[in-house]
Amino acid sequence: MNTLIVMAAGMGSRYGGLKQMEPVGPNGEIILDYSAYDALATGFERLVFVVRDEFVDAFRRRMNVRFAGERFAYACQRLSDVPGEFVVPPDRTKPWGTAHAVYACRDEIDGPFAVVNADDFYGRGAFALLHEFLQHRVSDPDVGIGLVGYPLHRTLSDSGTVSRGVCRVAADGTLLEIVERKQVGRRDGVVGYPDARGEWVELPDDSVVSMNAWAFSQSFLDVIERRFPSFLRDHGGDPTSEFLLPTVVGQLVARGEAAVNVLSTDEQWFGITYRDDLDAVRRGIAVRIESGVYPATLAGRG
Repeated sequence: MNTLIVMAAGMGSRYGGLKQMEPVGPNGEIILDYSAYDALATGFERLVFVVRDEFVDAFRRRMNVRFAGERFAYACQRLSDVPGEFVVPPDRTKPWGTAHAVYACRDEIDGPFAVVNADDFYGRGAFALLHEFLQHRVSDPDVGIGLVGYPLHRTLSDSGTVSRGVCRVAADGTLLEIVERKQVGRRDGVVGYPDARGEWVELPDDSVVSMNAWAFSQSFLDVIERRFPSFLRDHGGDPTSEFLLPTVVGQLVARGEAAVNVLSTDEQWFGITYRDDLDAVRRGIAVRIESGVYPATLAGRG
């Protein structure tokens, strides 16, 4: 059974609230609803939502209304969910990061799984790529991990800069390197980011970037469980440190311990990084309703 993990435990500091719950559809639908709809439509049989304790009831109620009868589960990402010998610093308030979100699901996963963010609109084609990889390629020892790669120009916000995992991809489609770039945006029509000296570094519009849409075999959970204690020993005292999926995968690739197949898509990404992004997301959803991709009222698989 292929499972999709939807990470919804983070709060949007730049957005100023729980952006995952912001309505973007005509009847109060949120991005999460459309992701669930697309995942079910492309063959995912079970969804696990990673939430914080204080929001689990709201998420459960919403999903029960929209998708009654579907196989959904909920895992809570808690600061206290750490190996027994580690003591959480008293000034730590934010979740431990995306790899820890997957760690929080370890009791809910019994096979290959994919991972996405709750507040990103990926497009149905991205979910189809993830599901196909899990069905046919995740057991390939020469591949092992799948990553949906977007053209950079399809992932930018008109409201401000963004952070993006910029990928270097080999001719055979495998990932060579993934580097997090901050403050990516357009300056005088040119896409790029400021380097450490503040100088503008141009990026090609079609650079491949990660939006945190991954496919893994079940054994990747073992990797996370082995590496989390090391992360805590080295970085657990920093209240802002995060145990991130791209970092874990990047370390595996650098050491030759895993191969990552980049699954290219031309889907248009939408997201709510800033409050001003809402209008663009709502327009994008409206266009897809008009073209028949989604029903006017989202409930179940339509």
